[in-house]
This record gives sequence, C-alpha cells and structure tokens, in this order.
Amino acid sequence: MNQPSKIQEPSGKLGVLTPGMGAVSTTFMAGIEAIKAGIGEPIGSLTQMGHIRLGKRTDNTSPLIRDFVPLAGLEDLVFGGWDVFEDDVYAAASHAGVLAQKDLDVLKDRLTAIKPMKAIFDRNYVRRLEGSHVKQASSKWDLAQMAREDIQRFKSDNGLDRVVVIWCGSTEIFLEPTAVHASVEAFETGLKDSDEGIAP
Repeated sequence: MNQPSKIQEPSGKLGVLTPGMGAVSTTFMAGIEAIKAGIGEPIGSLTQMGHIRLGKRTDNTSPLIRDFVPLAGLEDLVFGGWDVFEDDVYAAASHAGVLAQKDLDVLKDRLTAIKPMKAIFDRNYVRRLEGSHVKQASSKWDLAQMAREDIQRFKSDNGLDRVVVIWCGSTEIFLEPTAVHASVEAFETGLKDSDEGIAP
C-alpha cells in the first residue's frame, strides 16, 4: 500500500521561472507585484481568496485555502524567465496591453528589474514567431545544460530555496510521441543527437 505523501512546509523564497515572458506571464507577474506593493488585491486567485469547507456544511468551518494548505506566501515569490525578445517585464506588459498603462507605471521599478534570459528557440516548432534573444549551441543537449545553468544561477543570485517553472511560451507544433520519448535514456540520447521529435 502506498504511504501518503508528506507535503513539506514552504520556507524561504520561491523562484518562479516562465519560459515565455509575453502577455500571460507579464500580467501574472505584474499582478503579484501589485499585491506585494500593497496596491492590488488577488481578485480571482483561488489560493489567496478561496475557502475550503472542512466537515459538514453546518460546521461552518471554511478557512482560506492559503491558511490551510502549506503554500509559499506571495511576498516570497521571485520572478524570472526566458524569452525570444529582450524586453523586460515592464516593456513586455506595456506592449501586451492587458493591464492599464497607469497601473504598470506605478510598478515600473519592480517590473523593469525582471529581465528575460535568452530563450531556447527553433522556428521550426513555432512558425509564427521570430526572435533574436536566443541561445546558440551545437545540440539540444547543450541547450538543456544551458537552461539548467540558468536555473541554478537564478536560484543562487536571488537566494532562493526552491524554483518552479511554469510554461508560458507560445504554442508549439503538435508532435506525436516517438521512441525518443519512451525512456529517460532515449530522451537524453535524443537531446545529444538533436532529435527532431524533441521540441525546444
């Protein structure tokens, strides 16, 4: 029988890296930074404003999810990511036009400090996008190692305890699973051989 997993209590700062720093990710980052700055509320956030019912409805026991589930606090989040364009989060969010410019302007110092690392990009997988802020390497394996180094450096430079990565990049072409996806060993070999079945 499987033993229940123990969820470790969050401690220290949590890095949040997004491959892709366009409209979705910059809106997310700007919203969190607004909350951290005390000028916004987490409207629509299940974890921050939602409640969970414990026991019967008549027990009237419904704590906030953030008080019941061990989650990192918003003040502990540190943002970064990769993008094919060099725009910092302020510039990218301004260009995206999702948030009002006056709201972004209040956060300009916070948002201009978040700059993208060079992306791993191949136009064969995202045909409607071109970018110049991209990594160059002789194989997909080397590119993967560069991404690992980025994560380790980001963690070290920001004094983070842990890091999560949330995909926010453009939709890539659909690829059917092949033998290269059948095992870790096959995948690593595929990276070294720059197998076309592995998208960047």
